[in-house]
Amino acid sequence: MKKLFDTGNAAVTEGAILAGCSLFAGYPITPATEIAENMSRRLPLTGGYYVQAEDETAALHICIGASLGGMKAMTSTSGPGYVLYADPYGWAIGSEIPVVIINAQRVGPVSGITGAPGQGEFYLSRYPTHGGNFETIVLAPGSVQEAFSMTVEAFALAERFRTPVTILADQLVTDGWESFEIPENAEEALSLGLYAPARRVHQGPCFYPASDHIDLPPVVLGRGTGGACSDWTPTEEGYDTEDAAAHMRHAYRLIHKIRRHREIIDRQESYMLEDNPKIVLVSYGSPSRVARSAVKAARERGLSAGCIRLKSLWPFQDQLFRRKAVYMAVELNAEGQLVREIERASHAPAHFFGTCGELPAASALLEAIARLSRGLPPESLRWEREAW
Repeated sequence: MKKLFDTGNAAVTEGAILAGCSLFAGYPITPATEIAENMSRRLPLTGGYYVQAEDETAALHICIGASLGGMKAMTSTSGPGYVLYADPYGWAIGSEIPVVIINAQRVGPVSGITGAPGQGEFYLSRYPTHGGNFETIVLAPGSVQEAFSMTVEAFALAERFRTPVTILADQLVTDGWESFEIPENAEEALSLGLYAPARRVHQGPCFYPASDHIDLPPVVLGRGTGGACSDWTPTEEGYDTEDAAAHMRHAYRLIHKIRRHREIIDRQESYMLEDNPKIVLVSYGSPSRVARSAVKAARERGLSAGCIRLKSLWPFQDQLFRRKAVYMAVELNAEGQLVREIERASHAPAHFFGTCGELPAASALLEAIARLSRGLPPESLRWEREAW
C-alpha cells in the first residue's frame, strides 16, 4: 500500500486513475481547478486524455460523448459551474450514460467566496436538471481518504446503474491536506473494499428496458451495436417516441433502478447512538468532524447526545430518522437544506445550526446541545439559526 500526503483534489485524481478513468474534461474553477491540473498530468501517463473545455456545459457534454464512445469519463467543478451542467446532466440521466461529477462546494450564492467551504448544492444535486421523473446518486466524503475511495466507488456505481454519480464534497475536503493510502495491486484494492468494473458494451436490441434491473452494460456507439442515443423519451430500442405510456415506463426505470437497489448505495456512520440518545446531530462532509467532537464533549458533561454522518446523500436515507430524538442539522449554509429532509423523514420538527464560510466551533455546538437538552432552541434568538 502506498501512502501519500496530499490534498483531497489529488486523492480524487488518484481514485479516478485507479477506477479506469480515461478522459477528463473540465473548466477551471476554485476550489476544483487542482483536479483538472492533476488529471492533465496523470492521464497522459496512463493512456488517457485531458480536454480543456470552453465552459462547464461543454465539459460535461464532452464527458458524455466519451462515455458513449466506451470510455470512463469524469469532470469537476464548484457551485457556479455545477449549475451550468443542467442540460448535459439531463442527457446523461435520461439516456443512462455513466459519468462521474465532482462538486467541490464553496460559499454562495453565485461566486461567493472562492476559497471558503460551503454546502449549498444539497438539493441541486438531487434535481440537477429539469423535468423531474428521475432519481440521483450522490456521495459525500468527509476526508481526503474518502475523497479517494468514494471516487473509485462513484465510477463503479455509475457503471452498475448506468447514470451520472455526483461526489458532493466541500472546499475543506478538496483543499485539505491529509495522508491517504493507495492500493498498488488488486489484493490491496480488495482489502479496502474497492471495485473497478471494466466497461462493457450493450449489444441490444433493448437498450432501455422498462425494468428496475441494474448491471446492464451501457449503450456504446460505433461498436457495431446499432445503438441509438437521444435526449427524447426512448423506446426500449432507443428510438424517439411521444407516447405517454412509454414515458411512464422510462420514468419508472430511471427512478426505481436506484430506489430498489439502495442497499448498494446507502452509506452512513453513527457515533454514540447505541443507547438511543435524546439529541442527535446530523451532518455530512467537513462539519461532521466538529459534530463528533461536540458530541464527545457533551457526553463528558453527562448530556445524552449522538451523531449521524451521511456518507451518501441521495437517495435520502429516511430509515435513519425513525428513532425518537431531537435532531439538529449542522450545515455549511445559512438557510438550512439538510434539515428539511430530516424533518420530512422523522415526521417531527428538527433544529438547524448553520455557518457560512467556516466550520462551526465545537464549543458553539456543545452549547447548542446543552440548550436542546433543556428544551430550548440552539440560540437564544431563534431567527439567528432557525429562520428556515
